[in-house]
Amino acid sequence: MNFRILIVDDEATIRASLVESLTREGYDITSAESGEDALVKTHSTVFDLVITDLKLPGVSGLEILQALRNQGNETPVIMMTAYGDVDTAVSAMRYGAYDFIPKPFKLGTMKKQVRAALKATSIESDDNSTEQEQAKPSKSTPRTPAKPKNDMGDFNGQYMGMIKACPGLASIAHILEKVGNSRSGNDTSILIQGESGTGKEIVARAVHEISRGSQDRFMEINCSALPETLLESEVFGHEKGSFTDAKNRKEGLFELAGHGSIFLDEIGEMGILLQARLLRVLESRRFRRVGGKDDIDVHARVVAATNQKLAEAIESGNFRNDLYYRLQVVEIEIPPLRERPQDLEILINHFLRAFNEEMHLQAKPIDAKLLEMLQKYPWPGNVRELRNVLKRIMILEEPEELLAEYFPSHILAGHNPRHASQHHALGQATGLMPLAEVERLQILYTLEMTENNKSKAARILGISRQTLREKLRIYEEKAEEDRSLKADSAEN
Repeated sequence: MNFRILIVDDEATIRASLVESLTREGYDITSAESGEDALVKTHSTVFDLVITDLKLPGVSGLEILQALRNQGNETPVIMMTAYGDVDTAVSAMRYGAYDFIPKPFKLGTMKKQVRAALKATSIESDDNSTEQEQAKPSKSTPRTPAKPKNDMGDFNGQYMGMIKACPGLASIAHILEKVGNSRSGNDTSILIQGESGTGKEIVARAVHEISRGSQDRFMEINCSALPETLLESEVFGHEKGSFTDAKNRKEGLFELAGHGSIFLDEIGEMGILLQARLLRVLESRRFRRVGGKDDIDVHARVVAATNQKLAEAIESGNFRNDLYYRLQVVEIEIPPLRERPQDLEILINHFLRAFNEEMHLQAKPIDAKLLEMLQKYPWPGNVRELRNVLKRIMILEEPEELLAEYFPSHILAGHNPRHASQHHALGQATGLMPLAEVERLQILYTLEMTENNKSKAARILGISRQTLREKLRIYEEKAEEDRSLKADSAEN
């Protein structure tokens, strides 16, 4: 099959290199040097894969991904990113990215990921071919859960099943079953709170599964990823000519969701003016497009999520008190992974099964001894950190079973990198560590806590931004050397 691939990067050398390399592999390649150009091309051509740089002038790679998903376009997207922004790229995977590749990368690594993405898409298409022949959906039709056996939703769907399997989430599963059995319908809004990476989107999708509107779309948007004017247009839509670039009428999430669900992630980042408009919509169940005159009924359920303490945001005047109480008709607090170590085995084996299928590997379930070691680590990045660590291992090692040597040293030592120097200064049983390694762990942790804001991290660390960038370059070179040595050793 002659797959069509779109490559988006503002660096001409990278763009040309990928075009040449992937064309030789037999793919039909189109390139774009900006996010705006990429969106134009995706409107006129159906691609089998999009490879985009995360940081682009103007429309970013994340905004390209969100635009595709908001249109119901499920084309897999691979993110390219500089080393220091890996965690940002990982967070993009929450919004539907297939995978990310840190720069600089080897062309062989990129080719491997391209083959995996296209193969996974082809297998999924083959599995659904009969259903597609019967339903004849368009390319832009999003995948939605199968029709439940009753109008109360499915209490054993993919996401609900995952929650019910985790003992540490038993109280959340109970709340969701109550919501599903309620006669209140989609006008019951839900607020999900928890630390970053705890799985708020999983819970939101489970809410959709148990809702009466589970046959309709699940639409999501990150309120922190877009400026307020663009966010308003994405949520409510706009009329042609309502602002400078409004060349056509656009339907917003409230219309596209139908009787389904709208997931407003990072609701605490929404601007005050847009908060006021959202409050009116929740109260009246009606809205108008930007620049519109006609009222449109709202049928979708609103699910909001935040990792902020909204009580503090209310006190500081950054979040409306009345909107908070309107959103929290049902409030769900997700405990961090460190408070539910009993879920670790279930989560690890779940991710292993998923990666085995995705990458066509045969890794065995985790053994008890390694599990016990991993349960001592506090997992500050929660479920997201666990998933990303496992994915890196599966990509780089392609293991038949998980081994302790594949995991970073601070995880095996069972402590948070933030406290590395304290642990080792006290000479605890985890063993001594070179000062350079303590420094590396502290730098990487500070970047994680500042969401890869290098200027802020450099100020906290007491070093210049240039020094920080140089240290990150050295860490990446060392990691690449280690991977090469491991590959040479395996070949010999």
